[in-house]
Amino acid sequence: MFPQKILQRVNTASNRWAMDQTEGSKYTTAFLFSGCWSNFLTCFRMRTRSSSTQSEGNFLPSQGGSSEGGGGGGGRGGWLNGKFQKLFRRPGGQESGNTTGNIPGNITSPDSQPLPSGPERPPTPAILKFEQNLEQSRFWEASQQLIEREERLFSENPEAEGLQGHEEEVNSLAADYKALERLILETLQQSLSLKSGGVSTEALRSAVKAVYQEDEQDQLWKQRDGTPPSWRARGWMELHDKTVRRLVKDHMDNPSTPPANQVEQSSVEADVCSMGRQLLADLQLVVGVVKTCYPAHVNICDFYARIFHQKTSSRLKKLADFGLGIKDCTFLLRWVNEYYPGLFLKPELVGEISVEPLGKLLSEEHLKPLEEQYLSTKQIELTTYIRRVLEQEKQKWKDGEEPEMEDGCYNSPVSYDIIQFINGMVTLAEKVVGDLHKARSITSELDTLMKSFKLFQDEVMKKNQSNRKAVIKANLGGVQQFTNVLQKNGHLFQEDARRNCLKVLSDMKESAQTYLLSSVHDVLKPHYRKLGTSEWLNKPEFERLLDSIQTQSKELQGSKESCHQELMCQFYQEVTVEYVRRLLKGGVKLKDKSQQDRACMMVKDNAHSLHEIFIEMGSKEDWLKEILTTIAEVIKLQDLPAIQMQVASLGNAFPDLSDKHVVALLKLKTNITKADRRKVNLTLSDVLRESSGAGSRSFFSKVQVK
Repeated sequence: MFPQKILQRVNTASNRWAMDQTEGSKYTTAFLFSGCWSNFLTCFRMRTRSSSTQSEGNFLPSQGGSSEGGGGGGGRGGWLNGKFQKLFRRPGGQESGNTTGNIPGNITSPDSQPLPSGPERPPTPAILKFEQNLEQSRFWEASQQLIEREERLFSENPEAEGLQGHEEEVNSLAADYKALERLILETLQQSLSLKSGGVSTEALRSAVKAVYQEDEQDQLWKQRDGTPPSWRARGWMELHDKTVRRLVKDHMDNPSTPPANQVEQSSVEADVCSMGRQLLADLQLVVGVVKTCYPAHVNICDFYARIFHQKTSSRLKKLADFGLGIKDCTFLLRWVNEYYPGLFLKPELVGEISVEPLGKLLSEEHLKPLEEQYLSTKQIELTTYIRRVLEQEKQKWKDGEEPEMEDGCYNSPVSYDIIQFINGMVTLAEKVVGDLHKARSITSELDTLMKSFKLFQDEVMKKNQSNRKAVIKANLGGVQQFTNVLQKNGHLFQEDARRNCLKVLSDMKESAQTYLLSSVHDVLKPHYRKLGTSEWLNKPEFERLLDSIQTQSKELQGSKESCHQELMCQFYQEVTVEYVRRLLKGGVKLKDKSQQDRACMMVKDNAHSLHEIFIEMGSKEDWLKEILTTIAEVIKLQDLPAIQMQVASLGNAFPDLSDKHVVALLKLKTNITKADRRKVNLTLSDVLRESSGAGSRSFFSKVQVK
């Protein structure tokens, strides 16, 4: 209770003010009252500060005494003004919805400026009754009035059991609270109908402020020693949250958004689409309008999004458990993993809702069966498609058809069609299941299908049909396309399948090049036989070889440019291998320096001529010329240390150079002793032992010597 002297002064001033109301001298009394006003406020603030703590709510954190609670209606300010108005109310007991309107005269508080007085003071607005506030949806003002009545009723009887003789007032207050609660909940139930005119934003804003204010009053009662009245056990935050959840459920169960064109949509697709449209429309309304009716610190957008997420998830779980066909299964997965997350990327929603805490719409337990159903179906589709493409190409070959030509090159649609199908299928699967690692599992059998492609090519090479070379040239382009995709777009494939496919394709490329070049080498064989012999030392013989190479190269044309270039590189390498092999056979013996110099010049001249002709035909290999040039230098040199250095250089560049190759080369020089050859080989062994082999090439392993 308050100090007796202060209360006496307050009551005296109050009585005089009431008398002055009828006598027209209220401003004189205000002056008499001002002496006790400062002590009065100080006493009230000390009392409420010691007993008030920040209230807690479900999603609306209590801010006692904040401006959001209204003009002193909640927290310390609400309680203080309730006490104040109990002492200073208008004659006849009429309550005021505006506490400041009851301050007599121009009383000055420590925190305020003097109110206008005399003739210039503005007229006081009309004070509405409780029922009038309800009729006008002024719920916050109505709530404030009930709190003031509650405080006045319990100020002298803090225990609910001690209100004998006040039953009528208690029952009236309980009935008014029930009416207020009903209207507030009805207003909240129409929160998502603001644009359709179901309720005004002012009404919703007032209802929210009232809920907030009543929650603060609930928290104050928890701090007191007395027993709260029955209407204080309702839990306003819980009532708010339950109402919003019921509202969201009604909207999701009965979408009001007009359906889009539903042609060829299944019932599942139509249901989910309608639900999605309703969800988006409601969230846009929450962000654009409903949010403005709540205090700024309240994450009402997140609250609504969380409830919508829960309701949507519940609906989709029921659909997933129902057992879906592949079309509905695909749609449901894509909606969960692509369409639903895409809703929150709408410009008006970005930054307003925290999406990550929402998580997935369906749990792994519900997603896994759907994913397995979808991925297994797509894997079968991929296998069936590739086999059909290969069968069609095989049938064309059997019918004697040549592949189509494009820019003078044979072109096979096999690789392009398959690559496009794989790329499209894996890309779509990633969107549907939301995980690239899972999506690319549909390519797990691709290496087996690639082996079928190789078997087809092997069959073509075995059969003596007129269109076989054209098919092989076209296949070279397909092999290259497959290889490029597997190397540059490896993310589309399972790693084991990708690695195995590259091995199969490498074998296909090698076998195709060998097949096309074998007939050319058959024609060149008579010229090869004269290499490294006494006839070879006559320049015209090698020139005939060059002419034949140039003539036969025309038979190799027809594959796409990049494939033809690779074929020419392989051709150049095989001719060089044959050249070195024939030279190391020892068909000619170089007895003295003169013969060795002549042979050196011949080899260098041949190396230059081969390089020029193959560069002209499309090859880009420069290193093959260097092999022949180095061999020529070894033939020419007479000083043993110089020979050792040249062989060491050759061995460092080509670690597959063996002792046999060195011995065969040095045997061409009959003036080199066996001991000297042994020293050269020891030098080579030291170089090969210390060489890491990094960046080196393979060549001599293809040169067979006895």
